[in-house]
Amino acid sequence: MEAMVGAQNLTQCVKECSSKASGEASVLRSSASAGSRKIRTLERVRMKAPSFFNVVEGLRLASPVKLAAAPRASPNMVSERSSTNNVRCETGTKVKVTLRLDHQVQFGEHHALIGSAECVGSWQNRVEMRWTDSGWVADLEANPGEKIEYKYIVVAGDGNLVWENGPNRTLQVPNDSGAYQLVSHWDNTGEEVQFVGASNGNGSASKSQESTDQNQQNGSAKVEEKPAMETSSSFVQGWQGKEINFMRSNEHSSREQSGKWDTTGLQGPAKHIVDGDRGAANWWRKLEVVRSLVTGELGKTERLETLVNASVYLKWINTGQIRCYEDGGHYRPNKHAEISRQIFREVERITSAKELSPKESLVVRKIHPSLPAFKAEFTASVPLTRIRDIAHRNDIPHDLKQEIKHTIQNKLHRNAGPEDLVATEAMLARVTKNPGQYSGAFVEQLQIFYAELKDFFNAGSLTEQLEGLRDSFDESKSSVLETFLNSKKTLDQTNTSNGNASKGPDLLIGALHSLTGLRAVLVKGLESGLRNDAPDESIAMRQKWRLSEIGLEDYSFVLLSRYINSLEAAGGANFLIKEAKSQKVMSWNHPLGVVVLGVRQLGLSGYQQKECLAIENEISAWQAAGIVQGKEGLEDDVRSWALRLKATLDRTRRLAETYTDTLLQLFPTRAEKLGKAFGIPENSVKTFTEAEIRASVVFQISKLCSLLLKAVRDVSGSEGWDALMPGTAVGTLVEVDRIVPGSIPASSKGPVVLLVKEADGDEEVKAAGANVMGVILQHELPHLSHLGVRARQEKVVFVTCDDEEKVSNLRALLGKSIKLEASSEGASVSAYDGVQQQQSDPKQKEEGSSAAATSPKPAVQSSKVKRSPKGSVLQLIKADVEKAGAKAAACGELAGLAEISKKVTSEQGVPATFLVPQGQVIPFGAMDDSIESSGLTKQFQSLVAKTETAQVEGGELDGICNELRELVASVRPEKSVIDAIAKSFPSSSKLIVRSSANVEDLAGMSGAGLYESIPNVNASSDPENFGKAVAEVWASLYTRRAVLSRRIAGVPQKEAAMAILVQELISPDLSFVLHTVSPIDNDKKVVQAEIAAGLGETLASGTRGSPWRLAANKFTGAVKTLAFANFSEELVVQSGNAAADGKMVARVADYSTKALSVDPLYRKQIGQHLATVGFFLEQKFGSPQDVEGCIVGKNIYIVQARPQP
Repeated sequence: MEAMVGAQNLTQCVKECSSKASGEASVLRSSASAGSRKIRTLERVRMKAPSFFNVVEGLRLASPVKLAAAPRASPNMVSERSSTNNVRCETGTKVKVTLRLDHQVQFGEHHALIGSAECVGSWQNRVEMRWTDSGWVADLEANPGEKIEYKYIVVAGDGNLVWENGPNRTLQVPNDSGAYQLVSHWDNTGEEVQFVGASNGNGSASKSQESTDQNQQNGSAKVEEKPAMETSSSFVQGWQGKEINFMRSNEHSSREQSGKWDTTGLQGPAKHIVDGDRGAANWWRKLEVVRSLVTGELGKTERLETLVNASVYLKWINTGQIRCYEDGGHYRPNKHAEISRQIFREVERITSAKELSPKESLVVRKIHPSLPAFKAEFTASVPLTRIRDIAHRNDIPHDLKQEIKHTIQNKLHRNAGPEDLVATEAMLARVTKNPGQYSGAFVEQLQIFYAELKDFFNAGSLTEQLEGLRDSFDESKSSVLETFLNSKKTLDQTNTSNGNASKGPDLLIGALHSLTGLRAVLVKGLESGLRNDAPDESIAMRQKWRLSEIGLEDYSFVLLSRYINSLEAAGGANFLIKEAKSQKVMSWNHPLGVVVLGVRQLGLSGYQQKECLAIENEISAWQAAGIVQGKEGLEDDVRSWALRLKATLDRTRRLAETYTDTLLQLFPTRAEKLGKAFGIPENSVKTFTEAEIRASVVFQISKLCSLLLKAVRDVSGSEGWDALMPGTAVGTLVEVDRIVPGSIPASSKGPVVLLVKEADGDEEVKAAGANVMGVILQHELPHLSHLGVRARQEKVVFVTCDDEEKVSNLRALLGKSIKLEASSEGASVSAYDGVQQQQSDPKQKEEGSSAAATSPKPAVQSSKVKRSPKGSVLQLIKADVEKAGAKAAACGELAGLAEISKKVTSEQGVPATFLVPQGQVIPFGAMDDSIESSGLTKQFQSLVAKTETAQVEGGELDGICNELRELVASVRPEKSVIDAIAKSFPSSSKLIVRSSANVEDLAGMSGAGLYESIPNVNASSDPENFGKAVAEVWASLYTRRAVLSRRIAGVPQKEAAMAILVQELISPDLSFVLHTVSPIDNDKKVVQAEIAAGLGETLASGTRGSPWRLAANKFTGAVKTLAFANFSEELVVQSGNAAADGKMVARVADYSTKALSVDPLYRKQIGQHLATVGFFLEQKFGSPQDVEGCIVGKNIYIVQARPQP
């Protein structure tokens, strides 16, 4: 293990912080608590699919964004600053008190508390509580004998607070040192409460009390001694069903099955489950419902639906929310085991299927923990017989024998169910409560039976599960197992002893390493799949391997949580910032290594394995590189190190978001429908997906990434803001999913500023509404993307914010008037109640403002169209605007300039040389000729006329545009045209078909990204596919987005015309977009280039992620790196004999292998060459240019140049 500078700071608090993660193991794969508890509904704006970071907000300390908004009005004016959920009061000897609130909240909300003492915020700062399956928990360290008044609160996603009703709670802290746990219930401040599991460190229970204020006549709380239960499984901790009653006679069979089975609106797998459950009272029949579903026809035709619904159904059975009843039958547990084996076989078959989708891969793992075991002792004709002998012992009281017989033995052997494990654990806790009360031999046998029953329900601890694998391991695997078990044992001892606390971080990371190694062994062993002729013994052992592998993933959640707690206690982001600014980046090795290990857990689970591997490679490479002071004139400093690391950490966080978004796509709607059908409490249904997210490894990965990103932003000088269109905008802040027509509420009549969850580059900002003054996008976006260009063209202030804490605080201003101010230095948002003033600063006027956006603009003049004779094809160099459009004409001019560029260099001797791909043009009029030849002219003209007046609302315009596009796409170019194109290029050439409309690449209307380009076609070998590509580009003239864009620009739809530019397809190493005047600060001396690996569609489309962003001075040759690339994929065209089918191939990008990320000299050379080419084109065209091109080896190709917006 590498030494870590400043590790002592981390280790000092490990022992203290490990308690923060205690109990988190029981969180895993548990749903939120159920019940009909009262929940106060908050009026607020909600996202349709809340992002992962809204969920993370509940467990992360909120760092306030600098907003000038007035503070929210709330009782006692609670500060937005939050304390940790492990809080000390002053100094000296402390009493540890764990407060647990038995209550759950809605998705995106979380609990906190606030009170009179320092450890509960002194009525100023709230103390955040952490989520567990049994409630919300906060660990306090209070002064002995201290009296604390406090209350619980709900913190909504938008920052609003809801206080519980009733008087203040009062806690009288015991005078004795020790550890105490107190359980409370929401809105029940007068309840009698009890300390549970309290210990003074000597093994005996200690007393204290919590009460409401005596002056408010609520009385004092009754306190009972309750020693902690010796054994408690996570299975039982997650139980939400009916409490167990011990019976002395058979009362099971007298209970009739009751429930709700409402199949209204259900179909497919969900209906199968509900219909089947109606006749399935007991557990084995419910398992049979699942077996018949997954192995039946629905399981094949609707596999994803089957897996999702089955996993939810089984989870609710195992947690007791769907109850199991006796039905008068008599089936021993071997019946359940046999059914479980059949389900397991089918689920394993699905897991090994080549066509398994990423969503199915994610869901299928959630079924395994809910299935019982089926090894030989459980499939025997009379399994689990030990309980029968226990119930007939002569060394226990008769009443106890009767309770064991009727509550456990008879019930288990007639109709086993999850409730039997709960009953057995409760019985074991009861007979071990007072040592010596019962026969030691009896207690020992009951403990052995309890272990057997846990084994049957697959509810054993991780260590118990792993010990069961020893017989199947060879020597090398046994060594890996032993290494992990020893690491875990040492770590467990550290949590109960101060002796090894100083080694805490090393022990945690060591345990993660050994865990990962053991998981890899198990995953490798499971890769081969399950043979059809596999014997029962092998199948049973495979189940153990599978559950152990899943259990290791669950335990990694706990280790990650403990490590994050230790890092935060040692100073967290502030500690790392200080170290990095002192160039002591060795201090980052531990946390970055933990990110790698966390990401590796996702890869081992089968989730986006190539993406996980690329992230691992990048972080490892950046760790190895460190900070090296480069040669003069080259960037290789702390800032560059931080920017490069930020790119990969952003990519890692995006991976976590994608995982969470997948869960949000899969579970909420399906769980809601199934829950409604079964009458599951509404709160349990709403929190089902949140529980899955909070229990997943990505939750901890995201927390750690957030902490590290906070540090790298500070080191790199970023605050999370990025301005694409500077200026000032004033309006009501409205949150929307996307920028699309109809997304703004009808009630928002005045100016608005949009807080947007996601953008994909296809949006027209003003198409969402003429009253849009500004946009705040919640993720990064390339500056020179089509959407960024349109924002500048439409003069809409546009910023991005990738800091989830700032976004969270912005939500406090939703529905209020705000002022958004953006510049090249960043952005700020403040509450605003004045009248917007015209800007007086000349630079701001030049950059643009929302004031300009409200001024009427003159209509854009489309270029004149001159139709060429039927069947014409033009050489690119002879293309002009009237016959071929501005894009083709510019490309023709570029072809001529390419020769001149060979003779031009900059003052630094950098050449302006560039190349232009060979090309031909299908001129204006060819589309009309093809439509006329097909006899569709009248219908075409009618539809075009309708687009002028069709309403966006109600889908009228969508319908007309779809019909119009289908009509145009159905025609083909004249055969003579295709033949002429084929003869113009070598027969093996792959081509790209591009648009060149008379309404794009104009000074007032760039039309960036409005129309299609289709790469990878061949006119010689596949003329039909080539003709189809041409028709699809023609048809793109009539997308809704294109039609609305022309409406906004004032261009009549009938004037729009499309020519086709056909060029040889370049298979580039890199693609770029270049603005010859810096688009953010309007610096005329600087060009800005954005570069992506592979084809340029990644840049243009607004794909999530960031490009390499370089700023280069045209005159001095100075190059500055503004951002490093982190797009997850690069688009390529397969080389060689691969089919020219009009398709691109997405390939996962690994930036540890890209010269632009690892070589500062190469970045400088590329930046200088692009600056020289850009300056040359700017001079030749007479105005700032928006240039697109690509790089192949050392050659630069220019494929487009148009006036810069």
